Amino acid sequence: MEPIIKVENLSKQYRLGTIGTGTLSHDITRWWYNIRGKDDPYLKIGQINDRESKGESEYVWALKDINFDVKPGEILGIIGKNGAGKSTLLKLLSRVTAPTTGKITCHGRIASLLEVGTGFHPELTGRENIFLNGAILGMTKKEIASKFDEIVEFAGCQKYTETPVKRYSSGMYVRLAFAVAAHLEPDILVVDEVLAVGDAEFQQKAIGKMQDVSANEGRTVLFVSHNMNSILDLCHTGLLMYQGGIAIQSDIQTVVDTYVQKVGSSLKSSYQSKTDTKENYIKSVRLLGGSGAEQSVLMIGESFTFDIHLKIRHGIERPNISIRLSNINEVAVACWRSNEINDLTLEPFETDTVVQVKIDNFQLLDGIYAVNMSLLDGRNTLDTVSEDLVFEVQNINSNYLNVSYRNLKHKPVVYTPSQWKVMKVSNNSI
Repeated sequence: MEPIIKVENLSKQYRLGTIGTGTLSHDITRWWYNIRGKDDPYLKIGQINDRESKGESEYVWALKDINFDVKPGEILGIIGKNGAGKSTLLKLLSRVTAPTTGKITCHGRIASLLEVGTGFHPELTGRENIFLNGAILGMTKKEIASKFDEIVEFAGCQKYTETPVKRYSSGMYVRLAFAVAAHLEPDILVVDEVLAVGDAEFQQKAIGKMQDVSANEGRTVLFVSHNMNSILDLCHTGLLMYQGGIAIQSDIQTVVDTYVQKVGSSLKSSYQSKTDTKENYIKSVRLLGGSGAEQSVLMIGESFTFDIHLKIRHGIERPNISIRLSNINEVAVACWRSNEINDLTLEPFETDTVVQVKIDNFQLLDGIYAVNMSLLDGRNTLDTVSEDLVFEVQNINSNYLNVSYRNLKHKPVVYTPSQWKVMKVSNNSI
């Protein structure tokens, strides 16, 4: 069977450095950030795709020599860490931007949902945007009208079709945008993470629709998500991207397993600030196990401690520390905030400070977890550590937990002991 999408030696290069923003006000803003030693607010791409190291060149290859095929009716899941090149790849496939080198061959119409409000004009109403998107896809007014009621019902925005979409919430925006993209009969549907904006009910509804257009209508879907459960539910095959290239293309279970192993291989039990600027307050963070030693692998039920060293450059009147744990799906599974703990009020920080946060008997199930930490002064965020600590929880004590969740498709993340009592009753008493 001839592939519906064929990508050959595809590469995309961006230039970094001081490039005009296009408006005088933005150029002035860039200059103001520069003289204060802050990062350029309009520079969105790191020096190289490896975000943990700094490159010397003013050019970066967001994608380099990508080759793959997609067959008609296939649902391809594209996964990888932030900055791996997933969104750039979809923008090239959707013809939002042009490749630097290489070739893309597509047979059929492509409908894209790359970010909230893709293809919508904010001043037009929901009705007008539906017809506009259909026209962009090459459909006639009659064809669009025949799908109009179905689109509006799926999006659940019947009351707001005559309202300009600039007044829509981000969730409503996504609902209508996805409904338009999925119902106007594209041959290829491209969806990039935006479904995370919608509520849980709509996410499930959207996944069901994508399964329907693939299985019953023979259409092709390219789906990017950090939610591995959604990827496993929806996709047939997968593509794992790493630093602008393809690490593996195979069946979806193999690709997800490889991704989890790659994340696991980058376990880090400590964070050390690489810069020494006035905006840098969190000097270092260490993850300590139950024995008090630094470690990146914990056992289920083991206590652990965050050892946080703060460099206080200016007095912090209302210090507040927030710690969040996320699983492999980037779903927050636990959060601790110092200002929400009973009988705990942090005194103002005037000099360098060490804060230790001990978590006793927290029963995370086996898996990989990332730590996000913030230091705030009241509501103002002073410094953030984002996914620089990654640890693994293992289950090797069969006496502690004699139930294995490893083979479950939707594995829980927290183990809660339970007591079950079964009582026999007579038929007459029921």
